[in-house]
Amino acid sequence: MAVAVIDALAAGLPADALTTDPDVIEGYRRDRAMTAEPGTPVALVRPADTAQVQTTMRIATAHGVPVVPRGAGTGLSGGATAVEGAITLSTERLRHCEIDPTSMLAVVGPGLFNAEVKAAAAAHGLWYPPDPSSFEICSIGGNLATNAGGLCCVKYGVTTDYVLGLEVVLADGSLVRLGGRTIKDVAGLDLKRLFVGSEGTLGIITGATLRLRPAAPAVDTVVATFAGVADAGRAVARVVGEVRPSALELMDRAAVAAVERVRPMGLDADIGALLLAQGEGGSAESARIATACEEAGATYAAVSADPEQGEMLMAARRMAIPCVERLGTVMIEDVGVPVPRIPELLERVAGISERHTTAIPVIGHAGDGNFHPLVTFDPQDAEAAARARVAFDEVMDAALDLGGTVTGEHGVGTLKTRHLEAQVGPEVMALSRRIKQALDPDGILNPGKWL
Repeated sequence: MAVAVIDALAAGLPADALTTDPDVIEGYRRDRAMTAEPGTPVALVRPADTAQVQTTMRIATAHGVPVVPRGAGTGLSGGATAVEGAITLSTERLRHCEIDPTSMLAVVGPGLFNAEVKAAAAAHGLWYPPDPSSFEICSIGGNLATNAGGLCCVKYGVTTDYVLGLEVVLADGSLVRLGGRTIKDVAGLDLKRLFVGSEGTLGIITGATLRLRPAAPAVDTVVATFAGVADAGRAVARVVGEVRPSALELMDRAAVAAVERVRPMGLDADIGALLLAQGEGGSAESARIATACEEAGATYAAVSADPEQGEMLMAARRMAIPCVERLGTVMIEDVGVPVPRIPELLERVAGISERHTTAIPVIGHAGDGNFHPLVTFDPQDAEAAARARVAFDEVMDAALDLGGTVTGEHGVGTLKTRHLEAQVGPEVMALSRRIKQALDPDGILNPGKWL
């Protein structure tokens, strides 16, 4: 079977689109979810256009070989983890980019980095808002596959809010174009939203038409410190009840300390928690945020209008996950709860950490209730690893108990498959599988993930 499918791929694709070199393939076997165990692909395909994706899928269907779509490999839930004997299909070479400034849209390939789309839009005085912490190294394809969020989503929304149209190759190699370039379009079912967030289980996105906005407005940055992380959670609820900041991020003591160890920025590592917010509309909006923090018990609150200082502080938040990863293996939670339940979530995570003697630094997009408890352990210590896995499960259980979700932006992947049904229920799972069966009857697209 392996020889036959490789021969078929070699006959149907240009030589530079296919490799079976084990050393090259090794770099495509996993994403950043280091606890997800990858298989070994039979081949790596790096198509340069949509037609080559179609050829690959037709061959895969004919031979019954699974296909794992892959973006830049920066995912955190194991969604791009390779499957034994499958084809890994990387979208890295699908990099077309067209900016239509009059229509305020971009037509792009999934291989472009988020930062590249932002830069292309900015060259025309426009802005692409979705803003994952990894925006400099994550791909638009991966953003679409997971419906990625980010720092500014509290005010500007997530990836799906900017999708006007998609080009998708289905499992049998057929091509569908969904949506288009118009701002309003209610013709038929809104199928494009079905594929956003589907993690490569329903089709392979080969192009996207994205909504752009006018250039981002200037912001002030608010810094507030708290004696306890739950106090910061209560401040978040107060802030968003009064004003909608452009960003509202939280870092607990352990996360601040991790950043300071790697890149000292003068942050106080002894605080209970740090809130970073950005407000538009000049000093009045930012002053309201700072006042709300003070009224909620902040030990310190200040506003900075200095763009460089603001960017330095937000960079500290973006660096938190890589800095914590230096402490050991990290299972990165991505839970979300209703904003009023944030203090309870943070208190329960602290209790789980203490009960299982497991470090769980917490960061998060606090303004929309999406948190990343970073379950950290020494992989050489079997007992520590076992405790960490229990802690990981208990954090997700806590989020569900508080009316939340097991993933707000990273996707289900392989790490959370066993928790998905607990959230959505058996009826929704059955409906999801019927949709999967209709679009991918042989089950060859990204098998072993959440569907």
